[in-house]
Amino acid sequence: MSIESGWSSLSDEVGPAKVVLLRDPSAQLSGIVVIDNTACGPAIGGIRMAPDLGVTEVARLARAMTFKNAAAGLPHGGGKAGIVADPAIDPARKERLVRAFGRAIRTLTDYIPGPDMGTDERCMGQLHDEIGRAVGLPAVMGGIPLDTIGATGFGLAACAEVAQEFCGLSLRGARVAVQGFGPVGRHAACFLAERGAILVAAGDSRGATANPDGLEVSGLVAFKTGGGTLSAFPGGRAIDGEALLAVDCDIWIPAARPDVLDAGNADKLRARLVLQGANIPATPEAEAILHQRRILSVPDFIANAGGVICAAVEYHGGTQAQAFSVIAEKIAANTRTVLERTRDRQVLPRQAAVELAYARVREAASYRRGT
Repeated sequence: MSIESGWSSLSDEVGPAKVVLLRDPSAQLSGIVVIDNTACGPAIGGIRMAPDLGVTEVARLARAMTFKNAAAGLPHGGGKAGIVADPAIDPARKERLVRAFGRAIRTLTDYIPGPDMGTDERCMGQLHDEIGRAVGLPAVMGGIPLDTIGATGFGLAACAEVAQEFCGLSLRGARVAVQGFGPVGRHAACFLAERGAILVAAGDSRGATANPDGLEVSGLVAFKTGGGTLSAFPGGRAIDGEALLAVDCDIWIPAARPDVLDAGNADKLRARLVLQGANIPATPEAEAILHQRRILSVPDFIANAGGVICAAVEYHGGTQAQAFSVIAEKIAANTRTVLERTRDRQVLPRQAAVELAYARVREAASYRRGT
């Protein structure tokens, strides 16, 4: 693994504090850890597992975690990690990789790992067994399994409840499309359905389905959980990824990989509100296009902070009920603050959000010795 050219352009006065490349030939492990900033406290951030991960992606995700944790007022900085592997490998092989990764980060005590795309609460349990620190643990280990309870999806619904006021939208009857019908996307669809929204399209890496009259959310979740491909769901018709991007809807939720919205496709989106369920799902050029088209796009580290808020509550000994309460309170308050600044100052939502996060990081840094 080599450090990619250009990743250092992400460096500034905030971070990254550490960039660590991990190799364990005996376990065939290649890994990356980026601890971006610890002014607010030890960094919390998930471990992503994918075969095409690079330092640039992990560094960008780590910065998003710095902003996310600071904006949410958590006593934690931001970090992110990656294991370069296919998450669908044999479970025994995956466990060996996860445990080898844990041993490799044992001394990086200012980084607290959590689950992310390709890893789950089982992986966190294995990590905790190796090094005694992780969040998103299984319930039997005293954790709050954030993917199982849908903490991030719950936060997206809390964000939508506030954002509807700023884009002339009512959640009751709002048509929703989800790109990435995994732990984040499917829970977001469920929580929004409880508020009266209608899921009209959903997709994942294996296919997509749509029905303008509405997809039955619980049925679709059960179908996928049972091994079905979304494109074969009997309650909808199969569509491709381009059609999912352009489906006629009110709320579009990207909940998969980074940069799925870019300058080449942002003009195809037919929605009024974008809830960024994934981390860095839109390029700056795409966000500018959406803003010009009067499509409100709530930045990732504001909209999808439910998972890390839940993780922080768990880490400090809180309960699931407390986690949901804190998620609702913090995401609603931050969404309103950012969107009011966006409206009043006529700036992009991301600019308003970044300014908020930077201010909180700088204030936290001012209390550190030597700053």
